[in-house]
Amino acid sequence: MTSYRGSFELFDASAVRPQPIDRRSNKLTVSDLVDPEALRGRDTGEAGPETTRVAAAVRQARSEGRPVILFTGAHPVKLGLGPLIVDLMARGLVTHVAGTGATAIHDFELALIGGTSENVPNALPEGTFGMADETGGLINRALAAGYERGLGLGEALGRLIGGEPMPEARRFPHPEVSILAAGVRLGVPVTIHVGIGTDIIDQHPDFDGAAKGGTSGFDFGIYTASVAKLDRGGVVLNVGSAVTGPEVLLKAAAMAANVGRPPREILTADFDLRPVVPTDVDDEDSPTYYFRDHKSVVTRIPAAFGGRGIYVQGNFKQTLPALYRALTG
Repeated sequence: MTSYRGSFELFDASAVRPQPIDRRSNKLTVSDLVDPEALRGRDTGEAGPETTRVAAAVRQARSEGRPVILFTGAHPVKLGLGPLIVDLMARGLVTHVAGTGATAIHDFELALIGGTSENVPNALPEGTFGMADETGGLINRALAAGYERGLGLGEALGRLIGGEPMPEARRFPHPEVSILAAGVRLGVPVTIHVGIGTDIIDQHPDFDGAAKGGTSGFDFGIYTASVAKLDRGGVVLNVGSAVTGPEVLLKAAAMAANVGRPPREILTADFDLRPVVPTDVDDEDSPTYYFRDHKSVVTRIPAAFGGRGIYVQGNFKQTLPALYRALTG
């Protein structure tokens, strides 16, 4: 790791003292996770017309061998919906899953300790927020090992959760709930798209920005290769990512178009909580103009390449199970 030799004061991260993760309480445990089998056996309410259209497009795309890319923010995982995504991967209905650094961290912790999502207001004044030793230490060491081996961030963590030394082997009691591990097991790319200073692992003494950025850089290349396969059509789902998912898709689409493989006639769908006004995407005086998920995912990208965009409003605890039921029922 290269040492800093610039002109300004650098915070001494070696003074940071992580805490054992078993001292932390978690708002979500594996007992709270949504069970795909149980969901298929009960009525979760009728899917709305937008969800029905999305499900039909996904089924058609897969029947024709075209990609279905799902970008998920951290919140759906924190709500216990990860097993639905794993099941859709296993069924071949989703061909690529992408997420943020927080998506990966919550998925990782669920596999490691069967719980995730600490109480930030309680931990922050105590100086313990984000300081779980096992989370920061294991992930940072895995990223350093993955970068040295030329792996993407998602694959490096997926291999560690599956029992592979990265660099040391660690037993994960709940690998079956992990999206990251499922990607390695099923051969489905799971890519993680990060910033620096955006995730709790960046707070730890062994944080290596080059390793984090390098492995995520590989993942961006993998993601862009998947977007380039949309040149014959397909589906992109953005679930609960207001910034990273839309921005990564926009750049990947621009790169694919630049080499003559634009995402033609795709269907895009954005799932989020807030109401939207479609005309606001053209009104720079409107606050909602600056929400990239609706502007890029629903409007700009599909419009640029002859596709269609759909916005599905609602709580993820209702909308994602409804989509799952429409796809598998």
